[in-house]
Amino acid sequence: MENVLEYLEKTKDRFPDKTAVIDDKEKCSYKELWEISCSIGIKLSEYIKQGDGVAVLQKKSVKTLQVFFGIVYAGGFYSLIDPDFPQDRISNMLSVMKPPVVVTSEEFSEKLKSAGYNGKILFINELTDLTLEPCGEKGDEHASINGRKLQSIRESHDPQMPLYCNFTSGSTGVPKGVLVDHECVIGFIDEFTQLFGITSEDVVGNQAPFDFDVSVKDIYSCLKEGATLVIIPTAFFRFPNNVMDMLEEHKVTTLIWAVSALVLINRLHEFMYKVPENINKILFSGEQMPVKHLEDWMKQYPDAEFVNLYGPTEITCNCSYYRIEKDFDPEKGLPIGIAYPGKELLLLDDEGKLIKESDEECPGELCVAGAGLAIGYYNNPEATDKAFVYYEGQDGIRKRIYKTGDLAYYKNGLLYFAGRKDFQIKHNGHRIELEEIERNIFKIDGVQQVCCIYDENRYRIVAFYSVDDSFSGDKKSIVATLKEKMPEYMIPNSFKLLDELPLTKNGKIDRKALRGQM
Repeated sequence: MENVLEYLEKTKDRFPDKTAVIDDKEKCSYKELWEISCSIGIKLSEYIKQGDGVAVLQKKSVKTLQVFFGIVYAGGFYSLIDPDFPQDRISNMLSVMKPPVVVTSEEFSEKLKSAGYNGKILFINELTDLTLEPCGEKGDEHASINGRKLQSIRESHDPQMPLYCNFTSGSTGVPKGVLVDHECVIGFIDEFTQLFGITSEDVVGNQAPFDFDVSVKDIYSCLKEGATLVIIPTAFFRFPNNVMDMLEEHKVTTLIWAVSALVLINRLHEFMYKVPENINKILFSGEQMPVKHLEDWMKQYPDAEFVNLYGPTEITCNCSYYRIEKDFDPEKGLPIGIAYPGKELLLLDDEGKLIKESDEECPGELCVAGAGLAIGYYNNPEATDKAFVYYEGQDGIRKRIYKTGDLAYYKNGLLYFAGRKDFQIKHNGHRIELEEIERNIFKIDGVQQVCCIYDENRYRIVAFYSVDDSFSGDKKSIVATLKEKMPEYMIPNSFKLLDELPLTKNGKIDRKALRGQM
């Protein structure tokens, strides 16, 4: 296989009338998904050329997925931009992508223009109209021309062409777009579905936003195997009874969720409301799973398989996994496990030397080699060269590796997560640069010092700051200002005003001392 669309085309032939994807408003079969995606591809091919990126300013939905595949049929790659993001962030993402086309809804068009976008805007409802561009029936000359056009695009396809671009927080204040190609996703998904037994009998309950790489596992596992994808609206997690209803109504079997979503369901005592009975696979990632919540989920689903997944966006979804035993001992901690098939995990010390499995509990930076490494950061060669480097092993072979910035150690042949090497964190399933938050707070008039600390025990970002006499605001005004600059998930959960932030002997803010004040 060279193109992820082969998943769709093969599954369409096997299960033409089976529900491929469903959300809270509509659904479509595999045949319909293929037809509409082809139709969109024909239209988009008028505006983009092979390898172009198309931004999709839209909430996740059946239609959004149809647009994604339409973009791929046209030879491009897609990047979802959340309409709830502040205008500044949308503008920054568009400035990185420079897309010739943005697909959106009428309701978001003014926000798009306010973000400074002057290119071609296409509306999603018009694109997803099946009568737009026929490309299927034999004997229809117009359809035949369209079919030949799509075939021509496919023939010039290379498996290392980009498929999607997911943005992460950037320490400079400008988000970084991680560019992943077809080959990476195909290699990952072929192993993922086999490793965890995902089949056409499964119903996958999608929790992750479509700009978060956990959704890649949902989307393409279903596409490959012919499973049904149930898109749970992000807004439902504010009223989790709706989530539980949707899981039960659609007989969901598989959850591939961020840890924060599983914790939310348990913390709000949703199992007292309802326990959807068909769930048999629960795979989680994004941050460390609190043992207490894991035990509660395992009590509800004693026969389900639980898997701890680990891996940053830059290595295509996951590079390690750990199947949790039924007699799991919480006192021993939760490992991130062993290497995912096709991946090679390296622990390197501060001098770049390899830490071996026999060096138990000796922490080092976790680096990843092998299949699935991203192309790099879109339009950002400096950041790419810093994170993706070449390492020469003891065998003398040079290999391209990704430096995760995460610390880990070996114990009993398994890897355990040991924190961040820098100040990047995982919070509510999102990767965040604390420096980006600090920079935006520091821009507020009167703020003299600022330091953000992540409280791993209580899953919150704490912002410590000091001000001078010119500061006229309060905590509410700081939050209001930040909401104009950053997504809500980056807004600190707690603000602490101090007369002065403690400093180390070198004159730097003493983060250790601040931790003692949380």
